[in-house]
Formats: sequence, structure tokens, C-alpha cells
Amino acid sequence: MEGVLDHSLRDVLTRVGGIDRCVSEFIRITDQLLPRRVYARLMPELLNGSRTPAGTPVRAQLLGSDPGCLADNAALLASLKPDGIDLNFGCPAKIVNRHRGGAVLLDEPELVHRIVAAVRRAVPAHVPVSAKMRLGHRDDSRMVDCALAIASAGASELVVHARTKLQGYKPPAYWDRIALIRQAVDLPVVANGEVWTVADAQRCMAESGCDALMLGRGLVSDPGLALALRGQSTPEWADLLPLLQHYSRLIAPRVAPRHRGGRIKQWLNMLRRRHPQAQEAYDAVRTLHGADEIDRQLAALQTEAAAA
Repeated sequence: MEGVLDHSLRDVLTRVGGIDRCVSEFIRITDQLLPRRVYARLMPELLNGSRTPAGTPVRAQLLGSDPGCLADNAALLASLKPDGIDLNFGCPAKIVNRHRGGAVLLDEPELVHRIVAAVRRAVPAHVPVSAKMRLGHRDDSRMVDCALAIASAGASELVVHARTKLQGYKPPAYWDRIALIRQAVDLPVVANGEVWTVADAQRCMAESGCDALMLGRGLVSDPGLALALRGQSTPEWADLLPLLQHYSRLIAPRVAPRHRGGRIKQWLNMLRRRHPQAQEAYDAVRTLHGADEIDRQLAALQTEAAAA
């Protein structure tokens, strides 16, 4: 989730718990070998044993279309000891697709195979290489071909978002189509897409046949969702307010004050889907622009929630 689920939000969400593993935002690879410092900046967990401060493993995700360049970068990245390397064949963003990245590559299963195979050869055998794909670009006619290309190239795991690029994020997700992929390949398949609640997760697993899920927008909107799926107690709204403040502190050193407020509002906007109290918080900060003003308002809301 580019621009949303960065390392700061990974830090916060993994503090809540219930998450087995995270995947970084995609790191775009074009025609050059990125310096180590770039990887450390984009995925600072590499400086902490590829773990978030809460101890959750993080896998680095690469996006591109040049097998050789991706392989070279994967080899360098492997020397930084990530939890694994993931390859993005699912991003639906127009600008990414125009530059032959993400879901547009699903029109070319042969290229998908070459990319995965090149990366697999370039990194040590103990480093997992996984991939994420959608059902296709314009339609799902080649979804099994792409999945077989990924599996035969040596990937250890496949995440499938149950929509095509053309379908974007518009409901529904076609979880039953993942079942066809799962039946065709001999590697673990993880289902993804339109899982907002425990009931959604149960239907997704039943229709896809998968026993593992990747959570994206659903987890950002409901930080307790992973815990709920495990049958554990979940955080109340009063528990999330300190996390919002912690998130604001985390992004302060690298996000200009005039933009930091927008990041807080963005997350609050998503939290409204699950927590009615987030609407009040969103309304309270919606017209504020200064990051310090928003921080003071969040602190006041926390005091009110603690006293309630």
C-alpha cells in the first residue's frame, strides 16, 4: 500500500499484535543498482534484523520489469539480511503500469517467470523469494499461466489479490478464482482482497481454499483485525488514540509539518470504517492544518476517552 503502509505504520500496527509478517512498500527498480542506504531508508527494519520494534519480521518487496536489474538488486538486498524478498506483480497504479511495473506484467507470463527465476538464482537458497499478483491485467484469462510461471521459477509462496487491475479496489473480490490458482500450483497460496471483518475472512478462506490471509486496507481500518481472527481481545478506541499520537511522533522527523497533518487525517479517515469514535476525531482535526494543533487535539481526545 504505497503512501499508506510505510515503516511508521508497520511499527504502530505490529505493536497491536496478531501479525505474522509484514511486506514493505514496493521498492521500484528501473535500470540501476540502488545503494544500501536507499534500502535502509525505505525499509529501516533492515537495521533491526528485518524486524519491526515489536519483533515482527518484514519482507522487502521489489517492483520492476528488468530480470537482470531486479536480480542484481535482490542480491545486494539479500546481503542486508531481509526476512525475504517479495516481487510485485499486483500494483494497479496507472503510472506504475505505464512504466511496465506491477499488474500490467500479468499479460506476459514468460517475463514474470524470467523475473522470478532470475531473482531466485541471485539470492542465497535460505532467503525466501515470494510474489504477489492479481487475477490479471484486463481480465483473468491468464491467471493460472502467471501463477504457474511464478511457481515453476522457484517462488516459495504466492499471494493473490482477488481482482484484476481493471477491477481495481471495487467490491466484490472474487475469492473463488483464487481456488483455481491454488489447485494448479504446488506452493502455499495466500488470499488477499476485501477482507474487512472476521466474517469476510471466514468466507474468503472458505471460497479460496486458503488457510492464510494477507490483510491490507482492512487492517489499517481496524488495527485489531488480526487479533480478532485469532479469537483474541481487540483494542478499544481509547487504546488506539495513543497509537495515533505515536504515529505522529514517528513521522515527524521526515514529514514536513504541513503534510504530517494530512497523514494523520488519512489514517483517521480509514479508522472511521470500524470505529464510530474516529468520526468525532476526524471532525475535530479536519479543518486543522498545523501538525502541533492536531497533536494537541489528539491529546485532548485521549484525555476525554480515559475519563469516560
